[in-house]
Amino acid sequence: MSSILLVTSSPRAESVSTKVALDLVEKLKSKQADATVVHRDLGETPIAHLDTVTTSAIRKQAADRTPEEAAAAAASDELVAELLAADTIVLATGLINFNIYSTLKSWIDNVARAGVTFRYTAEGPEGLATGKKVYIVLSAAGIYSEGPAMGMNHAVPYLKTILSFMGMTDVEVVYVEGTAFGPEAFDKALADADARIVELAAAA
Repeated sequence: MSSILLVTSSPRAESVSTKVALDLVEKLKSKQADATVVHRDLGETPIAHLDTVTTSAIRKQAADRTPEEAAAAAASDELVAELLAADTIVLATGLINFNIYSTLKSWIDNVARAGVTFRYTAEGPEGLATGKKVYIVLSAAGIYSEGPAMGMNHAVPYLKTILSFMGMTDVEVVYVEGTAFGPEAFDKALADADARIVELAAAA
C-alpha cells in the first residue's frame, strides 16, 4: 500500500496552492486506489518555530530529556515518521516575500534532522529520506517560473536544495502564477496548473 503525505501551508481559507495540491493528490490517488493520504494543514494547525527546548531535545538521547523536552521531541518525531513513511510527498505554498510560508519552514526545521533524515559522513552529507517522489505546488501573484522575476523566486531553489539534502531528488514543480493580473489571468493560471497536474499524474 502506498502513502501520500500532503503538506499545505497557506493561512488563507481560499488558498490557490492548497486547492491545486488537493486536486493533484486526488489525481494521484485515482491511479493508486489503495493509497493512504496524510494531510498536514500547517495553515490551520501551525507547527511552533524551533525554540531552545526543541533544539535541545532533538540533540539528546531519550533518557536524558526533561519531560518538556520529551514532549517536544515526540512532536518532531511524529512529523519525521510521516515523512519517512510516505512514498509520495506534495508540498504546497504561496510565494510570500519571494520565499515559502514560515509555517512550511517550521515543518522543514522539524524533519531535517541529523542522524534521522540525513547524516554527515567522511565523504560529506548523505540524505536518508530516499526513494520518494515529491511535488511542489507554488502559487504566486506574479510570474516567477521564467522571465525577469525568476531570480526572485527563492522558494523552489530552497525547497529543492533541502529536499535533496535529505535524499529526495525526484522533484516536480507545479506553478500557479500570474494570479494577480486580472480574472482572465487567474483562470489561465488555474487551467495551466490543472493541465500540469494531469500530465504529472499520468506519468506517475
